[in-house]
Amino acid sequence: MTDAPTLTDTIEITAEQRADFAARGHAVVRGLASAEEVEFFRPAIEAGVRRFTANQAALEDRDTYGKAFLQVPNLCFFDDAVRPFSFAPRFAKAAADLLGVDGVRMYHDQALFKEPGGGHTPWHQDQTYWPLDTDRTVTMWMPLVDVPADVGSMTFVDGSHREGSLGGWVIGDESQEQFAAMVQSRGMATSTHGAMRAGDATFHTGWTLHSAPANNTSLLRGVMTVIYVADGTRVGPIDSPYRAFDQQIWLGGAEPGSLVGGERNPLLWPV
Repeated sequence: MTDAPTLTDTIEITAEQRADFAARGHAVVRGLASAEEVEFFRPAIEAGVRRFTANQAALEDRDTYGKAFLQVPNLCFFDDAVRPFSFAPRFAKAAADLLGVDGVRMYHDQALFKEPGGGHTPWHQDQTYWPLDTDRTVTMWMPLVDVPADVGSMTFVDGSHREGSLGGWVIGDESQEQFAAMVQSRGMATSTHGAMRAGDATFHTGWTLHSAPANNTSLLRGVMTVIYVADGTRVGPIDSPYRAFDQQIWLGGAEPGSLVGGERNPLLWPV
């Protein structure tokens, strides 16, 4: 991996992008990585997804959540070839700038591959799962292939992050039903950043309500995500089985009130 792109140079997040992110809870950063940089890392990420999903049930035999995507977390700790991508200072600084914080740590990374014929991703809020005492959290969502408009990127509910938890439903049929009804009844505005090129990235906060359409094409929509949390964040209440799971898997069992800073939560910016 001596010839791997370092991804250590940074880009400037504009005042407009910061304002858009603060107001809507999401933003797009076009060209955060070059096509060549993405292409260097894509084979290793795809190989990791194949390795860890080899025994996945057939698409038609999965539930709604299982049909949404092939999900492989923590690739950066399983594969040295993926780590420079997930740990990239360029991506972490963009996350810190959008959050308006001095530094960010990794919460975790995960590959999310929507297969040809894969189902929709139900409406959900990521932070329902996260035992963290802050709203200074953000997910970077970067496609590894060009994503045309008929496959689509995510759809967000603008400004939903300002309301915190909107019900506590975990991703699935119930969250889709409840949140879809909420969006319609309250006339909540939605938006999408549409078609994306490999290396473009969206960023959304942990409380931003979002979903994604089904993949009715022959394209394998490969996406890599990295979730960041502001440096100085403490572990929050363990008040659900899902947060108890996250406490063990992503936070190394750290107790509520302790700083997020274990070996699985390295400081990614500043370096």
